[in-house]
Amino acid sequence: MPIARSRPKTNILYAAAFVAGVMVVFTVGYRVAGWSWGDALYMVVITAFSVGFGEVRPITEPWLRAWTMALIVLGCTGIIFITGTLVQWLTEAQIQRAMGGRRMENEIEKLKNHAIICGFGRIGRMIASQLLEGGIPFLILDQDAGRVAEAREAGWLTLQGEATDESVLRAAGIGRARVLATVLPNDAANVFITLSARNMNPSIQIIARGEVPSTERKLLQAGANRVVLPAHIGADRIAHLILHPNARELLGNKTKSSIEFEHHLSELGLDMEEIEIGPSSPWLHRRVGDVEKEAGGRLLTVAILRKEGGTDLNPSPTAMLMPGDALVVMKRGLRS
Repeated sequence: MPIARSRPKTNILYAAAFVAGVMVVFTVGYRVAGWSWGDALYMVVITAFSVGFGEVRPITEPWLRAWTMALIVLGCTGIIFITGTLVQWLTEAQIQRAMGGRRMENEIEKLKNHAIICGFGRIGRMIASQLLEGGIPFLILDQDAGRVAEAREAGWLTLQGEATDESVLRAAGIGRARVLATVLPNDAANVFITLSARNMNPSIQIIARGEVPSTERKLLQAGANRVVLPAHIGADRIAHLILHPNARELLGNKTKSSIEFEHHLSELGLDMEEIEIGPSSPWLHRRVGDVEKEAGGRLLTVAILRKEGGTDLNPSPTAMLMPGDALVVMKRGLRS
């Protein structure tokens, strides 16, 4: 026979409803006895909460004394019920939190040859889902309490803390892990984590995310085995689509393929856009390199669709934008 689980939240609601009902009924009773609404409610409150200030009015009628005794019994019972369920709720929450945290620590201590994912943004979620399908044990490390709670609700091992802190990496089992993926949207943090992880475990495989192409060299020097640039992955994919005979239709129309592709880009925090260079465009007669420099790394040129029909893939920074051209770019969306 299954053991019934306690429902402290529900019990509190029942208790509150019971006390409210008692107060309404007995207030009406004193009102029927000729008391004012103020005196009746005051009498009910001080009696139910066992304050003991004394009777508001002399109670001499036998039925009114019985009515008051019933109020004492029912009111005090209701208040005790509320207090007890509230204490139970708070105690259970503390016990569950402590047991859950300890259980999580025990499971982390048992991990071996696992993967550590630093950052549970868009890319971190994608990695976790793929590793789960592949049957690879992993641990999610993030300093944001909301993201950690979200990962725990999904049933994944998590550890809340700053991945740049060596003590947190040590708690994550960096010495026993076989791979670390640092996919924070902050290049400086990824470099620091890579450097720390390499010093703590020289044999671990490190895969690092880079936002700006110039960071790739720094991550490799810090000890990363592989560096992934999401913007460049998206750009390569767009270039592949442009080479397809129906590339212009794919970029311009909401086909099934384009919708799926835009979804994948969105997961990486990227947006694809085709920008027409009209007579009033601020980019008219501008070089591609100047346009990208002005954007401060938030924009990556994939191709120029020339007005006369040609396509310049991965155009040179000195390529000039002319009237009627269309610039296919990769833009960074919300940071993950």
